[in-house]
Amino acid sequence: MTLQKEKKDNTDRILMIIKMKRHTPLAVIAHDLGITKEGARQHLIKLTDAGLVAIQHKREGVGRPTAYYTLTDAGLARFPDTHAQVTVGLLQSVKRLLGDNALDLLISDREKQHYTRYAAALENKQHIEERLQVLASLRSEEGYMAEWSQDGQTYYFTENHCPICAAAIECQGFCRAELSNFQQLLGPDYEVSRIQHILQDGTRCVYQLKKNNK
Repeated sequence: MTLQKEKKDNTDRILMIIKMKRHTPLAVIAHDLGITKEGARQHLIKLTDAGLVAIQHKREGVGRPTAYYTLTDAGLARFPDTHAQVTVGLLQSVKRLLGDNALDLLISDREKQHYTRYAAALENKQHIEERLQVLASLRSEEGYMAEWSQDGQTYYFTENHCPICAAAIECQGFCRAELSNFQQLLGPDYEVSRIQHILQDGTRCVYQLKKNNK
């Protein structure tokens, strides 16, 4: 591996780590890269100078504030929307030529196809953890960088990237359809709600799954 390629690989890996974990301390980045903290710090200095990474300091108890690294708008732009301009142009044409109803039908058909694919993969998965893991894998294959976590009896399904973000901005029907799909796929035992939205904070979508006691 050439030195230039190694540097690029480290840059891509660091940006991916911060994208996935959002506010990320130096120790976590160094651990995930498998290098020393000083080595990671040198990479981060270059990324900060390049305008891809920003530093935020947070005080946690007594002592010096801890430095956390986040992606700037330029850093987030390294994870581009898939065919954004073409997609938005097509959506605008459909709406202009055929009307809102045609656009709704297009979104409905797309989500129906996704639902059918996901439902088939989840068919024999009874436990919520299994269903979340399969769904996260499927969504990650599509570029959503999905993962799930648990806090007590509450589950969280996170999409760290949206490969159709430009389309969703143009028509938020995509987001409504996605939430509806997740509610149906994850079953009646849990109430699914979106508690973070990438269109609002620019970082990720987070869905909360709470046990339905009804």
